[in-house]
Amino acid sequence: MNIVEKAAQRHTVKAFDASRKVPDEIIAQLRMLLRLAPSSVNSQPWHFVIASTDEGKARIAKSAEGGYQYNVSKIRDASHVVVLATRAHADEAYLEAVLAQEERDGRFVNEAAKTAGAGARKLFTDIHRYKLKDVAQWYEKQTYLALGSLLLGAAALDVGATPMEGFDAEILDKELGLREKGYTASVIVSLGYSGAEDFNAKLPKSRLPVEQVISEI
Repeated sequence: MNIVEKAAQRHTVKAFDASRKVPDEIIAQLRMLLRLAPSSVNSQPWHFVIASTDEGKARIAKSAEGGYQYNVSKIRDASHVVVLATRAHADEAYLEAVLAQEERDGRFVNEAAKTAGAGARKLFTDIHRYKLKDVAQWYEKQTYLALGSLLLGAAALDVGATPMEGFDAEILDKELGLREKGYTASVIVSLGYSGAEDFNAKLPKSRLPVEQVISEI
């Protein structure tokens, strides 16, 4: 089955089979997909928290227990739950840390290449810091690129997934200590396998016609 067929089969799981766990080797692949996700100027402004235990999932579920009760079971019954968090601010120390990692990984053939790489990242970061004043939104766009990688990767590995914005980020940030680390929760993804009550698994996928969403020039 090719990747398009996998994407066509993918659906948001509405009810998980709490008795089924995603194998460790598959979770390991999904962890690497998150780490390898693309981001603008390789900014990587994210942190991922993965819960596999009942205790860990219960901590995440606290953020949905108020006005988002409908998401509690999707968190508690899942095999694994991923919190995708975004850096709240761009700071020089972080930019230097990314540059240092690139150098360790052999990204620069010489000092000029290193200077060019650092300059490009600083240029775009400063545009969003000082001109557009939207670093938080720009960074969160990068986190959603990682979300796309995770969802498509899960589909390719026959794992069900449910992305959720229905949670209280303030509660979750506090529960996981994210703000102390300079991050804030952006989206939650539950991973696992469909249960008997997953009505969405039986419904046909609906998308606008290709002619309406794609133009060729």
